[in-house]
Amino acid sequence: MKLAVPKESHPQETRVAISPETAKKFRALNLEVAVERGAGGRAGFADAAYEGAGVRLADDGASLLAEADLVLKVRAPDPGELSAMQRGAALVGMLSPYGGREAVEAYAAAGVDAFAMELVPRISRAQSMDVLSSQSNLSGYKAVIDAAAEFARAMPMMMTAAGTIPPARVFVLGAGVAGLQAVATARRLGAIVSATDVRPAVKEQVESLGASFVMVESEETQAAETAGGYAREMSEDYRRRQAELVADHLAKQDIVVTTALIPGRPAPVLITAGMVESMKPGSIIVDLAVEQGGNCPLARPGEIVEHHGVRIVGHVNVPGRLPVDASALYARNLYNFVSPFVDGERGALAFDWDDELVTGTGLTRGGDVVHPSFRSTD
Repeated sequence: MKLAVPKESHPQETRVAISPETAKKFRALNLEVAVERGAGGRAGFADAAYEGAGVRLADDGASLLAEADLVLKVRAPDPGELSAMQRGAALVGMLSPYGGREAVEAYAAAGVDAFAMELVPRISRAQSMDVLSSQSNLSGYKAVIDAAAEFARAMPMMMTAAGTIPPARVFVLGAGVAGLQAVATARRLGAIVSATDVRPAVKEQVESLGASFVMVESEETQAAETAGGYAREMSEDYRRRQAELVADHLAKQDIVVTTALIPGRPAPVLITAGMVESMKPGSIIVDLAVEQGGNCPLARPGEIVEHHGVRIVGHVNVPGRLPVDASALYARNLYNFVSPFVDGERGALAFDWDDELVTGTGLTRGGDVVHPSFRSTD
């Protein structure tokens, strides 16, 4: 059984889908592992480290893909990579299936069995495979560090002989994995932190981290969480009331981190241009949802925009700004997902299509689109 990891083709991708640690574990399962030269360079994994783990290094990504039974990727393959893969091969990665049905149909047309790691079900035995959590955790941390780097003041309170510096006030919108890590990081840096979310269940988690919780209480919030643990899209009336509360709170903040995303939908607008204009000059907004339209419509992917003295940070691929840790965690996620379906004695891979891990993530099988969210309704 041949496992292949090509160099990521996306110019802004710094991560890699396998680490020397997980390569060694795959080799222990009797899989032949091949990695394109330089694939791990931006993540701090030298070719020599892979060779030490028993990996064969390949000079050409296309020939590597052509002989692979299993391909591990960070991002979805580009058309050239997909056409190089052999029919019947398995593809595992963050494939962004909600980005367009055409990509899912292309996997089927290529005869590739594709598995989207973003769709791993939120069940207890899948926690170690949850790529959204592992990467979002780093995003929340990095968002606060990026905000602190742009902020022209200190974060903690400082008492000096020349006077006292007040602590910065940080407001986090969305208390999922990224939001909670942002809260924890800002608290470690000494800021006064508050957070908001439509899900009342996260209030206790926010307060346990030493932050205050801000939200509109209503009957609607009792059903604001999906079975998978994500936030639902709220009614127009609730969004209006929440916006009023956020607008009042924003004017008093120094740093704002927005993390609100709804799977398969554009990011909800939480901070309008008018709200930005009510903030103090020198304030910072970090929009972690910028790649899905942004929680602030003024945010621009890959840019830092200034509006009325407020800096709006729109970095893309935020986990990739910490590529060493992001790759190490992601590689473990992939190993934990794939390894239960490998017969270690024979070095053979066979996904169990009766297993909810497989049916939850499997997009295509045997030339057909099989995931219910992406099958044609015609």
